[in-house]
Amino acid sequence: MTTTLQTIHDVPVLMCAPEGETIARESDALDLIGDAGYQGAAWVVVPVERLDEGFFRLSTRLAGDIIQKFVQYRVGLAVVGDISRHTAASSSLRDFVRECNRNRQTWFLTDVDELRERLKD
Repeated sequence: MTTTLQTIHDVPVLMCAPEGETIARESDALDLIGDAGYQGAAWVVVPVERLDEGFFRLSTRLAGDIIQKFVQYRVGLAVVGDISRHTAASSSLRDFVRECNRNRQTWFLTDVDELRERLKD
């Protein structure tokens, strides 16, 4: 995976490139978490393009399983990009995204600028 480490408001963030392998399994999340730990990152930014379509269908449990791994290892996850077509098709996903965005562990954001704003606090 192509990743770079950036510091945003004194927070080390592992940024995944939009191009690269699809994140489609828990093991893919664990690879990212391991990379984040190795590089000392507190957060991982995953562009929407990198996530398997099943991530956005809650019935697959993929989103829950992946997010649970990030929670378990205490690494923040920011999914960055436009997910409006997915949330328009699923009120459950809309509710899930809203709940995630209320907390400080997993965020669904439109762009990295929004991440910068959230990490100010």
